[in-house]
Amino acid sequence: MTLSSQIAWDDTVLPFQLDASDMRGRVARLDGVLDGILKQHDYPPVVEALVAEMALLTALIGQTVKLQWKLSLQVQSNGPVRMIATDYYAPQKEGETARIRAYASFDKDRLVHGGTPYEQVGSGYFAVMIDQGQGTKPYQGLTALDETSISSSAEAYFAQSEQLPTKFKLEFGRSITPGVPEHWRAGGVMLQHMPKASPFVADQDGEGKSMTAEDLVSGEIEENWNRVNMLLSTVEALELIGPSVPPTDLLLRLFHEEQPRVYDAQSVKFGCTCSEERVRQSLSIYSAKDIEKMTDENERVTADCQFCSAHYDLDPKTLGFDAEKDARD
Repeated sequence: MTLSSQIAWDDTVLPFQLDASDMRGRVARLDGVLDGILKQHDYPPVVEALVAEMALLTALIGQTVKLQWKLSLQVQSNGPVRMIATDYYAPQKEGETARIRAYASFDKDRLVHGGTPYEQVGSGYFAVMIDQGQGTKPYQGLTALDETSISSSAEAYFAQSEQLPTKFKLEFGRSITPGVPEHWRAGGVMLQHMPKASPFVADQDGEGKSMTAEDLVSGEIEENWNRVNMLLSTVEALELIGPSVPPTDLLLRLFHEEQPRVYDAQSVKFGCTCSEERVRQSLSIYSAKDIEKMTDENERVTADCQFCSAHYDLDPKTLGFDAEKDARD
């Protein structure tokens, strides 16, 4: 297989439907996206792995939402890795590329030496935020972090907040290929059933119990759900992240009896929306006194983008509410 055909499905999300079991899903492969995200920072490998998992979840979930502008995912934790944040920006026009950015905040001295990536995350919450743009009200949903993984926390979010049985199967790691620099790759499958709400949802929610996909399925839906998830559990790591199995072939291998139907793939890339104009806009709410407090010994106001590490060096006389007012006058 040639290199050009291998990369043809990298950094894409392929929507599909299983007609025989009334399910929908996505297959994602990330390569250059992860390189773009991670090269902005000098993260330890365990932190890189967590960021890779979050970026993969973001690609899968973002393509599922009928998004007009931005989807954000966040993990907030009391562990060594305090926060992981990602943004997915929908394409501006049909056929264009979606953009993903991500970063992590962590205490290096608290990282568990020899521990797994998820051991670096303590108790906290998983958040989903959807902003459809100007003139709309942003949505936010929260669920407690699961003890197993970030992806299982995302499954719990969909069960509790959306009442959608959801399953993720993810793989990510550093790729070592002769003649190619070592880099991160990730691949995964997202499955969702679209049933009516379980009659037990209200009672469980009222008691504050954590829900799972299994709480939402029964009868024929449960049979379909269990069967398809059993098939998904047979997927191998190299089928998800390796260079030899295109997403369409993977779906046929796993679900050929479920009558898979595929749609147009969505391309994704690393992309940050920060700019000097946006920094100035964010500072325009502050008074001259506030701006003075932000001014350093060099008589400058500086700002760094947490996502892409861009550095902005600005003249304080041109910033803040007073400067905006003077400019209008």
